Amino acid sequence: MANPYQSEAARILAVRRETAVDRTFRIACALRPAPGQFVEVSLPGVGEAPISVSGLGDGWLELTLRKVGCLTGALFQLGVGDQLQVRGPYGHGWPLAAFAGKHLVVAAGGTGLAPVRMLIDRFAAEPAALAGFELLAGFKTPADLLFQEDLARWGRRLRVQATVDKGAPGWTGRVGLITALVPELALPAPAEAAVVVVGPPLMMKFTAVEFLRRGIPEENLWLSFERRMQCGLGKCGHCKIDATYVCLDGPVLNYTQAKRLLD
Repeated sequence: MANPYQSEAARILAVRRETAVDRTFRIACALRPAPGQFVEVSLPGVGEAPISVSGLGDGWLELTLRKVGCLTGALFQLGVGDQLQVRGPYGHGWPLAAFAGKHLVVAAGGTGLAPVRMLIDRFAAEPAALAGFELLAGFKTPADLLFQEDLARWGRRLRVQATVDKGAPGWTGRVGLITALVPELALPAPAEAAVVVVGPPLMMKFTAVEFLRRGIPEENLWLSFERRMQCGLGKCGHCKIDATYVCLDGPVLNYTQAKRLLD
């Protein structure tokens, strides 16, 4: 019987600095996660954590990490040629078929941009698959912007709006919460729109409320709850909310289910 906890070694191919506390690691890996799925990353003797997959290519995948604890601190000490352990992929990803032909809005707060990066790349490469596309990206300050090259590239093919909670010298973009952008969107008939919201719990809660006020049906709204996960297998119980195991039933959940799980 296969051991579901068995991981495999993955060599680091590249490390890219995103911000002072965020790095994107490209690792040699044969896993083929769908947009929105996650993997478990570990270092022997240090720990393990679920990490969303932010990029995928031929024989490699990318993981965007924020330095917040013991494991990520240790991972930040690694460089090209070093190895980490990975297992997966796990969970349900974004329902790509449900977005086809619709006007898609992605609202991402902070590191919430990582689990939607593959989704955005998919439709940036095939814009004709959608009736329209809007990306709303919110960050604390200009220094906290993730994937700056991607934001510029996406902006040449899709409508991208970035906002920060607090501006800085040289910042010419919006200042304010991401929720302030929602009432300004030129949306089609509500049934023709689909919305994805990812970010900190309070950001997701109030951003979802703003879209509901715009008339978006609950069944056309999706959220990701990856922050609550731990083992990825539904065994540890850390992600269990009532009868829902986020790692098994999610992390992507439709709002009709997610509204009962919001903090």
